[in-house]
Amino acid sequence: MSEPYLRFDGISVEFPGVKALDRVSFSAQAGEVHALMGENGAGKSTLLKVLSGVNRVSAGALWIDGQRHVFANEREALAEGIAIIYQELTLSPNLSVAENLLLGQLPQRRGFIDRQALYADAVRVLKELGEETIDPATRVRDLSIGQQQMIEIGRALLRDARIIAFDEPTSSLSVQEIRNLKRIVARLRDEGKVVLYVTHRMDEVFEMCDALTVFRDGRHINTHPDLEHISHDMLVSEMVGREIEDVYGYRSREHGPPMLEVKDLKGPGVREPASFSVNQGEVFGFFGLVGAGRSELLRLVCGAEQPEAGTIRYKGRDCRFDSPRKAIHAGIAMCPEDRKSQGIFAIASVADNINISCRRFFARWKLFRHRSRETDNAHDYIRRLSIKTPGPDAPIGNLSGGNQQKAILARWLAEEIDVFVMDEPTRGIDVGARRDIYSLLYDLADNGKSVVVISSDLAEVSSICDRIGVMRDGRVVDVVERAQATPERLLGLALPA
Repeated sequence: MSEPYLRFDGISVEFPGVKALDRVSFSAQAGEVHALMGENGAGKSTLLKVLSGVNRVSAGALWIDGQRHVFANEREALAEGIAIIYQELTLSPNLSVAENLLLGQLPQRRGFIDRQALYADAVRVLKELGEETIDPATRVRDLSIGQQQMIEIGRALLRDARIIAFDEPTSSLSVQEIRNLKRIVARLRDEGKVVLYVTHRMDEVFEMCDALTVFRDGRHINTHPDLEHISHDMLVSEMVGREIEDVYGYRSREHGPPMLEVKDLKGPGVREPASFSVNQGEVFGFFGLVGAGRSELLRLVCGAEQPEAGTIRYKGRDCRFDSPRKAIHAGIAMCPEDRKSQGIFAIASVADNINISCRRFFARWKLFRHRSRETDNAHDYIRRLSIKTPGPDAPIGNLSGGNQQKAILARWLAEEIDVFVMDEPTRGIDVGARRDIYSLLYDLADNGKSVVVISSDLAEVSSICDRIGVMRDGRVVDVVERAQATPERLLGLALPA
């Protein structure tokens, strides 16, 4: 076997109070798709940030094509041919698609941006991505999360990098976009690039990858140079350090009367009148392809958008919320799909993110913050939800995506919430943390709460929900009981006729 093109040699990274990577060593060949797997907080994203120049190592060395490298910043890594496509998007929302694609390398003519060349390059890349319907002049903020993810991928392709790393790239993509991504990854392999592929989806690993490295608690556990003799159960055991028999762990329960009833609701993103109901103690799912209108429908319910028509009954009373704040105080809360821009306050502490909504319960004379009570509350939920953090004062932006999601869940558990709307609750979350979150959702339902889960994961929505509403083209086409909710039926309902 030839000398590896990329080699990590004893890499260690430390942050205050935590050792994120501990003497990690492995290598990847040119023309290889190498999967990185492990629980949230295992060190995968930290390693990618070492490669991109964001994180500095406390020990060890990075070798590329036989040369040792130390990158002081992302610009130096980019100059060396390294492109990282993070799960949390790094696009500029107020710039156009074309400007985002070529940011840092905008074509110029006589000292000005050459708009004609800019849009020509953008059209070429969009066609390569299979996103020909996107107008290059469209502002990125007006695109869906899945389309934004494809723009992020296109930007990396334009840099003609020799090492490309994908961090959970399919978590927001539609079925067609996933097909396009698989085609792009195969092409990069054929061109002799090194592709690092971070994912929690086992099917993607076995379909797309040539080799695999497993991380756990910041350490390198094992590297498999081929996947021929590797099974799903073996990988799970290596990732979590124990056997997990059933990730979903579904628990049946009795349901009470309707908690939330929606009738003929229409509004932004919901073109046809939509109706559904959620019972007390029920886990109700929404499935559909990206852009089907699932999130938009629940945003109408939760006050983030205003309905144009229809009625909402909550606890037997007609209501309509003109803001999320009023919905929260009534007892309805939504955990959004986009954690970074809609869920967390990235520069604030874990404690502040947990207490931001419920601190009125701890205030002295309803006027002054009671910091010790807030700290105690944060400690309690960090322990109960097993949030991996150096402490409640650590910036939440330094946590892994899964632990950020747990902190958002803690925020609403500390509130007096009766209807929990969870938009892609396990997006980018590992198998062990998924089981913890599913168990938490079942506990909420067991205690008489209503849970609405919006998910693009067929296995997830058919395994954890009591009933599933299927959406297509902005309308609810059917509500399926759990016993009849086979993946084939759900996907058949979701696909265009």
